[in-house]
Amino acid sequence: MERLRALWCLLWCLLRPAAARPPPHLVLVLADDLGWGDVGWHGSAIRTPRLDALGAGGVRLERYYTQPLCTPSRSQLLSGRYQIHTGLQHQIIWPCQPSCLPLDEKLLPELLKDAGYVTHMVGKWHLGMYRKECLPTRRGFDTYFGYLLGSEDYYSHDHCVLIKAKNVTRCALDFRDGEEVATGFKNMYSTNLFTERAIDLIANHKTEKPLFLYLAFQSVHEPLEVSAEYMKPYSSIKDVKRRRYAGMVSLMDEAVGNLTDALKEYGLWNNTVLVFSTDNGGQTMAGGNNWPLRGRKWTLWEGGVRGVGFVASPLLKQKGVESHELIHISDWLPTLVHLAGGHTNGTKPLDGFDVWKTISEGRPSPRVELLHNIDPMFVDDYPCLGIDNRTSLPQINSSPWDNTLFNISVHAAIRHGKWKLLTGYPGCGHWFPPPSLSSESQIQSYDPPMKRLWLFDIVHDPEEKYELSEKYPHVVKKLLSRLQYYYKRSVPVFYPDEDPQCDPAATGVWGPWA
Repeated sequence: MERLRALWCLLWCLLRPAAARPPPHLVLVLADDLGWGDVGWHGSAIRTPRLDALGAGGVRLERYYTQPLCTPSRSQLLSGRYQIHTGLQHQIIWPCQPSCLPLDEKLLPELLKDAGYVTHMVGKWHLGMYRKECLPTRRGFDTYFGYLLGSEDYYSHDHCVLIKAKNVTRCALDFRDGEEVATGFKNMYSTNLFTERAIDLIANHKTEKPLFLYLAFQSVHEPLEVSAEYMKPYSSIKDVKRRRYAGMVSLMDEAVGNLTDALKEYGLWNNTVLVFSTDNGGQTMAGGNNWPLRGRKWTLWEGGVRGVGFVASPLLKQKGVESHELIHISDWLPTLVHLAGGHTNGTKPLDGFDVWKTISEGRPSPRVELLHNIDPMFVDDYPCLGIDNRTSLPQINSSPWDNTLFNISVHAAIRHGKWKLLTGYPGCGHWFPPPSLSSESQIQSYDPPMKRLWLFDIVHDPEEKYELSEKYPHVVKKLLSRLQYYYKRSVPVFYPDEDPQCDPAATGVWGPWA
């Protein structure tokens, strides 16, 4: 009888429903302009011990992609949709453009609110602010503390803009707490302010509801500003920009460490998923570096789009590993919403995939293809110095692929499996060694000046040195047809002229004007 009772107890324990784990807290940390070659685990001379340790204890994403610029990456992060589907294919949203991420897009914080989350945003918005309806607090965030434009002074929090229609440069404050102008923060370094606010939100979080915290640092975007104590360890770096930039990276590394310490101190860490990502490649003209990858911010070369990223969490089934699966910044929306127990009903068709099992369990990525972008208006505002100083590409007919499947003069790139195809002028194609390693500032591209099509085996040639289009024309044909497929389904570029009514002369503050 005792045996029978024990057997029944065992069966009941095995068959009863497991206690449901509460939804995880989600912390998404976005660095600004952090390059592939700017972190310790990629061999950088810049010290990033806290980021190194978090990545080493989690899953480092070594084939992870962003967009080459701020607004496009942030729009795809929060909408889960390619920029060809939102009209934001071209450049960024500039301060005086009457534009924002379309208001009919349902964003990540809205979906998480629907799933019962408290949603907070700290830091850089850069998704448009000309109308109040565009502001973070109208797009799903319960609270917001940060700045609305693309860059500003780290201490004064002012941003200066040439308003062309008035031929005047206007400097004004860009800092908000909620929708109110935030004064009283002069001479306070933004990375410290944003970290302190994030820690306050963690400390005061009432744990009956799960937390979503989106911390979008200003670091390490120019202007290159940091206190001298953070530059001291890099006195051996002779390049002044690189030395100052290195100090900025170190301060941000410390900030991420302080953030994770707070998650542990206040009892949230054991049920937290922390995602760390850059928004694009490093800007080599402002201290950043992507070595040994080709190109930089603004370009479709790997140095512009292959991103630094990792996931750290006690909830990962595998830890201490590298993932070499294809993952894109648009994948975070479906991944985090499904982790939260929510659903993506109400969004427009997503381009992102749920990649949690890829990250947590090492399964193959559901993503086999990635559209980097199609921008028929592309002009490189930061052309190469030296031989190849193009800003765009003339319309010429001298390729066997002309007038076939896709207009190869258009700035575009696509990944499919191991293959990457680029067309048009992808942007500056030089390689830039770290200033601390080489006396050469750049290794110039050897491409013919009017070349308009490249094919690479990115898995075996991530440095984009060996062009294979002549050897594999069938692959070129397939990928050109895929570019045409996406181009036919894209919406027109929305890139309005600046509106001089943006002028903050009367208020001294950047903000909605329409």
